[in-house]
Amino acid sequence: MTPVTADIVVESDLWGAEPEAEATVATAISAAAEFLKSLPSTRGGEVSILLSDDSEVRDINRQFRGLDKPTNVLSFPAANTPATQGHLGDIVIAYETLRRECEAEDRLFLHHLAHLTVHGFLHLIGYDHETDAQADEMEALESRIMISMDMPDPWRDALPARDLQHGDA
Repeated sequence: MTPVTADIVVESDLWGAEPEAEATVATAISAAAEFLKSLPSTRGGEVSILLSDDSEVRDINRQFRGLDKPTNVLSFPAANTPATQGHLGDIVIAYETLRRECEAEDRLFLHHLAHLTVHGFLHLIGYDHETDAQADEMEALESRIMISMDMPDPWRDALPARDLQHGDA
């Protein structure tokens, strides 16, 4: 079986304040893929992750979702075509929004980064949170994957996903 790999690009100098960010993202992708390895959609491929800033994420959010504001994470599943074979999709994470959420929710930066990465990955392989049932399923998976990485359950004593502002595309 081909593993899922992460191609991580750091676009913003702000990420320099978190030297473990790239390793955390790579670990989160590997953990999510390993946890869900029985699914056909996670049997291998590449995920591209852009570690960016609010300005760039705002531009991307406006261009692709019609929302003129930054958000924490955007996910873009790859089209299922021969040209994109082996590419699961793209995830974009905004540094400043992530930092603000950590301060507002009293979370550790790298834990929240791992959670947003897992959340984005789940979107790439077909999960969503448009309905309460979908949100419950996705939150349960996120919790189990985070715990498998010896990180805190992001939903214990937290607001439900449907109450948080997610920018998934």
